[in-house]
Amino acid sequence: MADKARVAVVISGEGSNMAALLYASRLDGSPFEIVLVASNNPEAPGLALAEAEGVPTWARSHSGLARADFDQLLHDALAAARPDAVALAGYMRLLTPDFVARWAGRLLNIHPSLLPLYPGLDTHARALEAGDAQAGCTVHLVTEEVDSGEILGQVAVAIRPGDTPETLASRVRLAEHQLYPATLRAYVARHQDADWIEAQIDALAAALPAVIRKSNHGSPGWAVGSEKTAKHFAILADRHHGSDAIGLLLRASGPDEMTGLIEAHPELYYWPKYYGASGWLGLRLNRPDTDWDAVRGWLERSWQSSAPARLTRLIRAAEEF
Repeated sequence: MADKARVAVVISGEGSNMAALLYASRLDGSPFEIVLVASNNPEAPGLALAEAEGVPTWARSHSGLARADFDQLLHDALAAARPDAVALAGYMRLLTPDFVARWAGRLLNIHPSLLPLYPGLDTHARALEAGDAQAGCTVHLVTEEVDSGEILGQVAVAIRPGDTPETLASRVRLAEHQLYPATLRAYVARHQDADWIEAQIDALAAALPAVIRKSNHGSPGWAVGSEKTAKHFAILADRHHGSDAIGLLLRASGPDEMTGLIEAHPELYYWPKYYGASGWLGLRLNRPDTDWDAVRGWLERSWQSSAPARLTRLIRAAEEF
């Protein structure tokens, strides 16, 4: 794939999950590649494995450095590699809120429990002490609160009679090696998933007044007004008529604006077949760098062009107030 997502992995030790990600990235059809392995431990065995496989590495001991200062060094190293996602894989340090904020939505972690159960340390001992029938692992987005971000994937592992924290950990680790590559693969490729894109648009459109779902020739659509008179302001076009775009069709002001946008940004805007002549502009969404704030702005604008005057007057009045 020419447009593989760039992934950096951050480790502190053996790097077995890093290795699982690395070798999964080399399978045919993988949507991601590993562009950097970074560590706070220059002696981490995982670094040697990455180097042997030809993956660039970066290492710096955190010893003697304030947490914020080390996180700035780590941020700089990651930023230089230009990753689309950063996977924490056995990284044994808490991250500063500033670091997490800078990588928000692109920072993943794997945790050895079925979150929200047992955030933090000693997860296997805690599961055994509680008498749980299952343990497991979770891949989640990283937020300021430890082990509390959006859950992206989980695998349960049965707890067997006589298990110790060590025996349970060994089986959970096997599950981790399956879960992390599969979850990362789905996450970095979500911009090619029409269902995921539709869900993002649905959430944005739902914030606008008097919006209903209304299909358009079988395609998902969003309209404003009553059920009988609702007028479309957005249509999801999933690779229509031979196009490779998963695009959002929106109301433009006219041919001049459409032509200008398409000529200036052909990677982003396009003239949709059979729709462009009716004033619909195509906004390509199956891109890893889609600006969803800009999509929100387009939806609001297209809604205003389609909404009845009584609704647009209310919006204007609210903005003035």
